[in-house]
Amino acid sequence: MQFSHPPARQKPESIVPMINVVFLLLIFFMMTATITQPTPFDVTPPDARREGELQEDTTLFVAADGRLGMNGLLGNAVWPALGAMQFEGPLTIRADAALPAKDLSGILNRLAELGVTSIELVVAQK
Repeated sequence: MQFSHPPARQKPESIVPMINVVFLLLIFFMMTATITQPTPFDVTPPDARREGELQEDTTLFVAADGRLGMNGLLGNAVWPALGAMQFEGPLTIRADAALPAKDLSGILNRLAELGVTSIELVVAQK
């Protein structure tokens, strides 16, 4: 019996170029991703009709029970941070729909004392 010689194997292609492309894509997506602070607690905004876009640089979150949250700060730690900020535009407030108007009024008065002259209250569109 005579056996023929096995066919010559081709040299395998390098996967280095594919790894380079995947690495470059990973860097691209990491550099272009928008990283934001997580919301400190769930807030259900009230319903209203509104036109225009929101500009969210700094957002003050207000829970239904009156808890405050902003940029990783919770509770009364929010007030000194707000006092130290210089606002060029309105302060965005995300208040829960179940928050009593009396409590929101108290927060707005305290913001006025800190020099905040313009706010945007986020509402849900109907």
